[in-house]
Amino acid sequence: MPSIFQRALGSEFARLHPRLQRRFGVGLESGEACVGTGVMNRIWNAGPLVRPFLALGSRRNVLVTDAGRNIPFQIQNYPYADSYGRETVTFVRTFPGSRFDATMVYNDVRAQVVDYLGSHQHIATPLDLSVDDRGGLIIRSGRQRFLEGPLAVPIPPAVTGTAVVSEHFDDRAERFRIAVTVSNPWLGRIFGYWGSFTVQYVDLASHGIPANVKPRREDARC
Repeated sequence: MPSIFQRALGSEFARLHPRLQRRFGVGLESGEACVGTGVMNRIWNAGPLVRPFLALGSRRNVLVTDAGRNIPFQIQNYPYADSYGRETVTFVRTFPGSRFDATMVYNDVRAQVVDYLGSHQHIATPLDLSVDDRGGLIIRSGRQRFLEGPLAVPIPPAVTGTAVVSEHFDDRAERFRIAVTVSNPWLGRIFGYWGSFTVQYVDLASHGIPANVKPRREDARC
């Protein structure tokens, strides 16, 4: 079966740079994971207004409390079948002072990738994917829902943010480049980072999946 990103992009997947095709082709069928290591040139936030929210989110590995320049990081993309039988890909970003967890699945009804944020999948958001003119992948987050116990309710836009992620491959530098901006309708841009990284592909049959990249709790709702 094609990867979750191949299914969501359809024929547009072929427009991705070949290096991105392999990276976002990671899935159960490929039998490999992708582990990236690099440096964020800068991680920033809007200051005192948003830092309490970043600190709160960091308790469940949502968002990043680090800020500054030239900050090392790692991103781990491991595919696995979750307890609901869904093909899932981890997006675990680790920084010196914080960790940002996400797990992504393909939702057949929405015909979209759905991103579950945090160590307990308390927040779910559908993702809009597109390919830019240089073969890069653009990801835009949709309306977020809070999932806890019997609750599955939309989060008001005023207390959350919309993320735009741009990732492309720099042929000259032989590195992947990523830029992320999170914006709030009232406060404007509140958080972001940009940097670059290289990747290694890991054979799942030989190395398996680290237990610490999986969420502690899974939720089938979106």
